Amino acid sequence: MIYDIIVIGGGPAGLTAAVYARRANKTVLVMEKGTFGGQITSSPKVENIPGFVSVSGNEFGEALMGQAMELGAEVECLEALSVTDGEIKTVTTDDGDYQARAIIVATGTKHRLLGLEREEDFIGNGISFCAVCDGAFYADKTVAVIGGGNSALQEAILLSKTCEKVYVVQNLDYFTGEEKLIEELKATENIVPITGAVVAELLGDDELSGIKIKRGDAIEELKIDGMFTAIGLIPQNEIFASLIKLNDYGYVDSGEDCLTTAEGIFVAGDCRSKRIRQVATAAADGAVAALAACDYLK
Repeated sequence: MIYDIIVIGGGPAGLTAAVYARRANKTVLVMEKGTFGGQITSSPKVENIPGFVSVSGNEFGEALMGQAMELGAEVECLEALSVTDGEIKTVTTDDGDYQARAIIVATGTKHRLLGLEREEDFIGNGISFCAVCDGAFYADKTVAVIGGGNSALQEAILLSKTCEKVYVVQNLDYFTGEEKLIEELKATENIVPITGAVVAELLGDDELSGIKIKRGDAIEELKIDGMFTAIGLIPQNEIFASLIKLNDYGYVDSGEDCLTTAEGIFVAGDCRSKRIRQVATAAADGAVAALAACDYLK
């Protein structure tokens, strides 16, 4: 089968694109290698999505996926490995080839690492990225959250409800998250903010048991049971590098029209070069990219 549109990525951008494409009566396949709903599914409480006073990211992701499927979009757990351009485009996956007349790239981003020795060895053995997923393992224990933006502050606040102590280590001298989150962080007794410091070393044998942090010339050791890293994201656009233009940071070089340098290939969401990356802007991209793809198919 040759689809009208293949959407690579099943987060808010990709699923919104599927909704708009199906409303235009296009055949649509959404492929996602991880979790449908994307990064937002790990957020316990989201308060900035239009129409929701408060909703968990998982609930929102499930609702969006359900909407796309109800409209007739096909969804498959597949990892796109390569894309071949042409009038009919071929997406090679870990389970065979799929073809479409247009493609929407909505691959999102992945977690950025600190770049420390043995860091990858400790992932799953003391290093986590999702408090919702792994926070229960550290009930009544001490953890550290690395980062100072919204994601890091939200993780810290959530962990403080079950952990004995939560260190928040930020390399800048101030937190960059929303003021409301900063105020809540500072008002939480078992959260210890540490600014102007970087993680210099990971400690432990098979499992993480502590970290060394560096402030100026001073080095301090923190004994912790777990560490949650929230220092930013990296776009997952590697397989498109030979097809469409990426900027110096690996994001698809595209404006608000969601067009790329290749005919019939469009982009939506956090993997696109943009200043603001929020659920609302991802959904907007999905709508724009889908309508652009529909125009192209005409």
